[in-house]
Amino acid sequence: MEKIQLLAFLTIQGIGAASGIVFHNNSLFMVSDNSGYLFEQRLDKSPLVKHSLIKDASVNIEKKRKPDFEAITLKENELHVFGSGSTINRNKKVIYNLKTKEVKETDFSSTYQELKSKFKMSDDDLNIEGALYNNETLFLFQRGNGLTAKNGVFKISTDNQYEFFPIILPKIKHVETSFTDAILIENKIYFLAAAEDTISTYEDGEVLGTIMGIMNPETLEVEKHIQLSPTHKLEGLTLFEKQGNQLTFLLCEDNDTEDLNATIYKLVLNVK
Repeated sequence: MEKIQLLAFLTIQGIGAASGIVFHNNSLFMVSDNSGYLFEQRLDKSPLVKHSLIKDASVNIEKKRKPDFEAITLKENELHVFGSGSTINRNKKVIYNLKTKEVKETDFSSTYQELKSKFKMSDDDLNIEGALYNNETLFLFQRGNGLTAKNGVFKISTDNQYEFFPIILPKIKHVETSFTDAILIENKIYFLAAAEDTISTYEDGEVLGTIMGIMNPETLEVEKHIQLSPTHKLEGLTLFEKQGNQLTFLLCEDNDTEDLNATIYKLVLNVK
């Protein structure tokens, strides 16, 4: 992967700790790991819109109660939002219909419990940070920043067959990076993975940087990677534009503070 540059694209006031982003119909849709809202920012400079995903939603929910929405993906006319599963409060899946504005909340506890049981993960190890659909199969990206450091990809088929594929990711300094988001573009998965000096899925640690990688969706082999930043914990990735062999991405950052300002970054990548 060639040398690339991460550039500030947009600053959005009113959202902090951005953890997932989708670009659709000239709008940026974002979730935050400490909020109960789906945020919508149109690129025509309209005011930021907040869509409630949970009852009594607020912008900044205390850590022990937050739903920890870490993953968002577009499926047809719906945005699917997933809690991380890292505590009992973080087991929600919410679907937001872009046409009707309807919100459907489901308890994903049984699915997460099945994943932990089947693949021998403790309650402290499960930490879902990215999601995408490949055809009708759901891919969930497990951030291996717990004690057992299990990076990997869960695959859930339409008939509820579960698979888990452990993935070894590159290190930054002495810490293996761990998944923070992933998207599917044609026949490749593009993913983000951050290095954070902690062995907890609950407590934050020193941020050592973020990489971007390309993965084969059939074999889940990591084909290429490059470090994007030595200081930023980039947690959201979306395709902004495709022109020939040039892909332009927008990325969002979890700054691990209560500051309600989100910087959206732009990244241009040439692919063959």
